[in-house]
Amino acid sequence: GRENVWMNASILGLSQDAIGAKFEEIASFADIGDFMDQPIKTYSSGMMMRLAFAVQTAIDPAILIVDEALSVNDAFFQAKCMTRLRKLVDNGVTLLFVSHDTATVRQICSRAVLLSQGEMAGFGTSAEVTDQYMKIVIDGYNDRAKTVRQSGQTEIHPPAKIENLKKNDSDEIQILSSDFFASQYL
Repeated sequence: GRENVWMNASILGLSQDAIGAKFEEIASFADIGDFMDQPIKTYSSGMMMRLAFAVQTAIDPAILIVDEALSVNDAFFQAKCMTRLRKLVDNGVTLLFVSHDTATVRQICSRAVLLSQGEMAGFGTSAEVTDQYMKIVIDGYNDRAKTVRQSGQTEIHPPAKIENLKKNDSDEIQILSSDFFASQYL
């Protein structure tokens, strides 16, 4: 752990003095306790992500790329990460945030790009793009429902994380409100 902080920060261009000055901040943010002095091979995926995120965000990056890795941690650490991301963005850091979590995208991004099968399918405000994403997800569910109905099957398995939706009489899904995504985190 400790060695990984020094090595990772060195690779990112920090001097030994700068790493020493930031080490306690990094260790405190990662909050992995005595594991800091254990080999990283003993870490869970969540502990590795905590340490990596702490290092990457402590170096005052100009551009920060964050993917779904935040999903491997507990809600408290996720909230701590969101607070740090908002602070970095407020201080002018460019954030490239890659996620399927529409609520988080709406919370921390002002603009978004939607990729579908490797191609740009949308660009706009985070609200516009997450609505477009959910429409694609819902349309896919409705297409599966139609196929299931036509084949005589009786069960439709929705994709994960579809909430606050209503099924109408024809088994189509309708979004009740586009604001419910953001309200989960307010």
